[in-house]
Amino acid sequence: MRDPLSKKIVGVQPSGIRKFFDVANEMKDAISLGVGEPDFDTPWRIREEGIFSLEKGRTFYSSNAGLKELRQEICKYTKRKIQVEYDPMTEVVVTVGGSEAIDIAMRCMLDPGDEVLIPQPSYVSYLPCAVMADGVPVVIPLKYENEFKLTVEDLEGKVTPKTKILVMPFPNNPTGSIMTREELEPIAKFVEDHDLYVLSDEIYSELTYGTEHVSIASLLGMKERTIMINGFSKGFAMTGWRLGYACGPHVIIEQMIKMHQFAIMCAPTNSQYAAIEGLRNCVDEVEEMRQAYNQRRRFLLHEFARMKLECFEPKGAFYMFPNISEFEMTSEEFATRFLMEEKVAVVPGTAFGDCGEGFLRISYAYSLEDLKEAIGRLGTFIERLRAERN
Repeated sequence: MRDPLSKKIVGVQPSGIRKFFDVANEMKDAISLGVGEPDFDTPWRIREEGIFSLEKGRTFYSSNAGLKELRQEICKYTKRKIQVEYDPMTEVVVTVGGSEAIDIAMRCMLDPGDEVLIPQPSYVSYLPCAVMADGVPVVIPLKYENEFKLTVEDLEGKVTPKTKILVMPFPNNPTGSIMTREELEPIAKFVEDHDLYVLSDEIYSELTYGTEHVSIASLLGMKERTIMINGFSKGFAMTGWRLGYACGPHVIIEQMIKMHQFAIMCAPTNSQYAAIEGLRNCVDEVEEMRQAYNQRRRFLLHEFARMKLECFEPKGAFYMFPNISEFEMTSEEFATRFLMEEKVAVVPGTAFGDCGEGFLRISYAYSLEDLKEAIGRLGTFIERLRAERN
């Protein structure tokens, strides 16, 4: 029989994030610090509005671009939060999570052979989405000594006449790194000088600590070159509601809506009504969650320092990226032994790119009680490893 599968899709590797979580799920008394999902319930106001929309029979298709009221609220939000004004009728599309927005943006912008610059370590979807859109991913390894921030020096030598898109994954999953305005400005100039477009994934924009999030779209001349991706999964604890959005130039958004129309039709209607309520009335709840994450972040930093485990201070998202290279084993080996011996699941840094070797992603989107127990087990494990080496 003829092979029924696409060689391109078969060649795409599955995500490395779920592997350890799935094993831990079958283990008694195991703790998983591997999945980037808030442990908070969706704020009650949002849930109540979702329930109310179902009770009122609002189960119809919305417009392909999303409910007009939601697009208007998104534009008020972007003006308030990142000081960028978008037209809700022509420059916004509501998607099934931020991941769909990434996918359709690349499929609408790339022709076969166009190159996509992808800083790593970073979210696992960028590279396969580029491949599935017939683009050519060009990996930019970020450096620990720079706290995994992107610099112009990192970009130089990677750009070619075929380069079209630069992915900006900040605040960063898995490292927790952010980019300040001063750090973004030379990147923006590089983008303009080389006539590139930016896909800026800002899904963690609500979760920064000690500094306000800055969008590259807010810099002079960058709104016209940027597709800004965001959503409700992380900051609003709405992972299962599957709701994201993209804002950008009309010429690109128009084609994204067309792609979304044929592939999806529209995002879930009751999720859209719920998100309107979230944007209008849940500022306090989002801030409470951010403060709780910050408490957990500070706890982990203190514990890592106490056990002399090297880790720079992350300023965004809800991840730590400690350096475990002193133990002279791969990230996969460390994570496997830690899971088998101490029943704690973390994600090897290599799940986010080869330059993640020597690091682990530890999520603090879990209760402080779980974190205390897991970090106690990590301390025991590290002591045992150090004793083995002496």
